[in-house]
Amino acid sequence: MNLLRGALETTDDQATEVGLAHALVRRVGRGEAAPAVRVYRPSAPVVAFGRRDTLRPGFDSALRAVHEAGFTPVVRAPGGRAVAYTTSSLVVDHVGQDPGFLAGMDERFRGYAELWAEVLRQQGVDARIGAVPGEYCPGEHSVNAGGRVKLVGTAQRMIRGAWLFSAVAVVDDAELLRPVLTEVYRRLDLPFDPESVGSVREEAPNVALDELEEAVITAYDERFGLVPTGVDNDLLDDTGKLLDEHRLRAAAS
Repeated sequence: MNLLRGALETTDDQATEVGLAHALVRRVGRGEAAPAVRVYRPSAPVVAFGRRDTLRPGFDSALRAVHEAGFTPVVRAPGGRAVAYTTSSLVVDHVGQDPGFLAGMDERFRGYAELWAEVLRQQGVDARIGAVPGEYCPGEHSVNAGGRVKLVGTAQRMIRGAWLFSAVAVVDDAELLRPVLTEVYRRLDLPFDPESVGSVREEAPNVALDELEEAVITAYDERFGLVPTGVDNDLLDDTGKLLDEHRLRAAAS
């Protein structure tokens, strides 16, 4: 399996970063690319909305709140509700082939949640699987600490012939995420408790982002065998054609 590592050097456009996962799953589905896992740290603070969020009456107000907080808004490639992350987070986009179209969705949620939980346990975190009350983008396969705070959120997207499994781990900066998520969920009129937001560093203060990234890559390598590769021009070209689906601009006041 190919390993694509690191934020894009050619741009700091966060819509391009999330759009790349969309382009990759489409290429894998068409048989034009091999399965791959991409691991990167965002180059700017982001609020990634789900497509359903953009249809809610309070979306324009939520968009203004994101800009006012200094975060970049985008539409995420997989499903789910709004998530927020900073440069102290880790994003993992895993794309695989799926001849059965919708087959294996629940198994992926369970399997990769356990992979993340085991990685975090090795770092000294009391990692468990399951939603915590009031969490952002709620899901039964979130990874939490002690049943109290969410650390890793997961989401999927399935298309004909391929799937995308995306995970976002909040390593640090929970104190920056709580207020922006509070405003976003309030304006979208969705339930949310800011106390549900945690970070790996709050649970295990000695864990470094570099260390966690290496541990995640090692876990994937042991399971699949990873071959480091780069982002080619064809993938970038395909990403560029999808940017209108992921880029968001400031709403009118």
